[in-house]
Amino acid sequence: MTKEADDSVLRLRLRTIIFGTDTRAGRYFDIALIICIVLSVALVLLQTIGHVQVEYGEQIMMLEWFFTVIFTIEYALRLYCSAARLQYMRSFYGVVDLLSILPSYLELIFPGAHMALLIRVLRLFRIFRVLKLIRYLSEGNMLLRAMKLSGRKIFVFFFSISLLVMVLSTIMYAVEGPENGFTSIPQSMYWTIVTITTVGYGDITPHTALGQAIAALTMLLGYSIIAIPSGIVTAEIHQQMVHRRDLRRCPNCLKTGHDPEAHYCNRCGGELPEDI
Repeated sequence: MTKEADDSVLRLRLRTIIFGTDTRAGRYFDIALIICIVLSVALVLLQTIGHVQVEYGEQIMMLEWFFTVIFTIEYALRLYCSAARLQYMRSFYGVVDLLSILPSYLELIFPGAHMALLIRVLRLFRIFRVLKLIRYLSEGNMLLRAMKLSGRKIFVFFFSISLLVMVLSTIMYAVEGPENGFTSIPQSMYWTIVTITTVGYGDITPHTALGQAIAALTMLLGYSIIAIPSGIVTAEIHQQMVHRRDLRRCPNCLKTGHDPEAHYCNRCGGELPEDI
């Protein structure tokens, strides 16, 4: 075999192992990659704990460089064996792979770039592909469609709440005034948003009887309206689920309305097509 043929065979084998998960070697590679990803992310988390960084800073740094070298080799191998290198480099996972190793090298030139190592957390997204959780993306797509379809209703709701916040903020500014912490209408808007969302930090509080009455009304309004967006999205999700079941039509008896997990028709027993 020629050198070009040997190189082609090697790239094909590496492509099967690195990009595929159907072979034993590919599964072992994915398992090892998952372990490295989880451990590297754990190091990033541990590094933010003060006493851990003080006691084990050198060990953490050595392990970080170890994983950086591992990820660098992996990225280089992906570029080497990829059938579409430019497409991989521009893809989400390709960009995440590159960003997860660049900070370590940039820190050698630009001190402070080390904080960008937090981008490595994005590598956890690769677990979805490695573990073949991509099949569950249909559920996520259904949720996204429901949110998109309810977008106009949510916008109208948000606009109405914004007007309500503006009105209540202006009233509270006029009632309480700067002497009670409501130094401006934007400051009053902050208090109104915190109150109407039932967060209630307590850093700004009304002191007058009228202001406290308005605050009580604002809190009750918050409890009254906080469930509206959830109801809108829930209704759209229900519609999407009904539509999804209607799409699963039995090819034998043409019955619809099958559950997404069903494999056989509940009327004739025929095999159903794959869920969309």
